[in-house]
Amino acid sequence: MNNPLAISAVQWNSELIKRHDMAGPRYTSYPTALQFNESLNADSLISSAKCSLNQQQPLSLYFHIPFCAHVCYYCACNKVITRQRSRSEPYLATLYKEMQFMADHFSGDRQVNQLHWGGGTPTFLNNQQIIDLMAKTAELFNLRDDDLGDYSIEIDPRECDLTTLQVLRKVGFNRISLGIQDVNEKVQIAVNRVQPVEEIALLIKQAKELAFKSINVDLIYGLPHQTLATFEDTLTQVIEMSVDRLSVFNYAHMPNRFRAQRHIQDADLPSPEQKLAIQQLIIDKLTAAGYVYIGMDHFAKPTDSLSIAQEKGYLHRNFQGYTTHSDCDLVAMGVSAISQIGDLYYQNSHQLSVYTDLIKSKQCAIIKGVQLSADDKIRRDLITQLICHFYLDINEFSKKHNIEFKQYFAQEILELEKLAVDHLLIIDQQQLTITAAGRMLVRRICMVFDAYMDKQKLKQSFSRII
Repeated sequence: MNNPLAISAVQWNSELIKRHDMAGPRYTSYPTALQFNESLNADSLISSAKCSLNQQQPLSLYFHIPFCAHVCYYCACNKVITRQRSRSEPYLATLYKEMQFMADHFSGDRQVNQLHWGGGTPTFLNNQQIIDLMAKTAELFNLRDDDLGDYSIEIDPRECDLTTLQVLRKVGFNRISLGIQDVNEKVQIAVNRVQPVEEIALLIKQAKELAFKSINVDLIYGLPHQTLATFEDTLTQVIEMSVDRLSVFNYAHMPNRFRAQRHIQDADLPSPEQKLAIQQLIIDKLTAAGYVYIGMDHFAKPTDSLSIAQEKGYLHRNFQGYTTHSDCDLVAMGVSAISQIGDLYYQNSHQLSVYTDLIKSKQCAIIKGVQLSADDKIRRDLITQLICHFYLDINEFSKKHNIEFKQYFAQEILELEKLAVDHLLIIDQQQLTITAAGRMLVRRICMVFDAYMDKQKLKQSFSRII
C-alpha cells in the first residue's frame, strides 16, 4: 500500500518543539531494551524463539566488532579501546563458535537478505580477517551471491583506505556508513576524532567508483565548539560529496553514564537555543538540497531505497535503524548484540570477558530478553507504522489485530487529543495522521502508546527527542 503522506514536507516549529521536547526512546524496538528480563534464561529464550520463528522468512545478520584504536569522547557505544590489533584474533575465534551455534538453531538455509557489521570499529579488523569472517559467514549461512541483499558495514575513515574498500566490495559488501560527525577541525580535536575532510571526500569518491550501492554519512550536532556557522559549513561540504543517506544525531551529554564524555566540558557545548537553531538548519538545508526527511535523524535521496520504501508503504525499523526488510528475523552475534526472532528479543552480555566465557562454556552468551505479549505486538506494530510512515489507517489496523481501536486505546486517544490541539496530529474515525509540524516530534507521539512508559525514569534512561 502506498503511503499517502510520502515525500511530504516536514515543518519546523520552534515553539512546539520547545513545548513538547523531552527525553524518550528511539523505538528501534518495542518493548525497549529496558524491559529485557534477566530472569529469562538462555535455553528458554532459544527454545521460545525457535517455536515462534517462521522458517520461510529470510534472515538479517548483525555482527558486533567492539574494538576501537582511539576513544571518541562523545561515544556511548559498547566498545573496547585498544591499540593491540592482536586482540581481535581471540575475539573472532569466539565469534565463530557463536556463529556455529546460531546457524544450527536459526539458519536452516534461510536466505540472508540483510547483513551489517557494527561496533566499535569493524574496520579495526585487518583485510585478511575481513575476508575470513565473511567466508565463515558464507559457510554457515545462506548469503546471496547476486548483490541484491543489503550488506553494510560501519567505517571509520581513519581506519580505511582504497585497498580495504576493494576488499569490502569483493567479499560482498554493497553499502557503507561513514562516521564523520563533523568536519570542523576545532570540533574534531575537542572530541578526539581528527580526520581531514579531504581524506573523507576521497574515500567517498573511491567507494562510488567501486560501485557501492549506497553511502551513508553519520553527523552529530550538539558537540563542543559547534556553532550555526560551523555546522552549516559541515553540511555544505557533505552535501557536495553527494552521499545517498545522512544520519544526523543529537549528541546526548551524559558524563555520569559514559566516562569518555567527561573529557567534554559543559561550557564548550552549544546552548539549547543554539542546538535548536542547528536542528532547524539541518532540516532546511538538507531538504533544500533534495534529501527526503525519512524521520527522526534520517535523510535520503528520493532515489534511495529508504525513500522508495517509505513512499510505497513498506519501510520498517529495527535495532539497525530504518530498513526495507520488515520480513527478516534478526540474528545478532558478538558482545552486546541484540537479536529479534519471531516474538522474542534477546541480548548478549555487554562485558567482553563474560561474553567470551559464556561462549566457551555453552556457545551462547544470551543474558536477558523479553517475549512479546499480544498487547506488545499490537503496540509494536502501531509504533513502527507511525515512526516509519506518520500515518495509520485505523480500520485496517483494527481488522489486522482484531480489536476495536477506539476502545482498545481509549486512554491513549485522550492523550492524543491534547497533542492534536497543538496540531501535531489529526485523528478521526478512519485515520491517525501526524502533521508536517508533528513529524519532528514523532517519538513524543509514539510514547503515548508505550505501555511501559515511566515518566520518572525517562530523563536518566533516554536522550532528548530533539
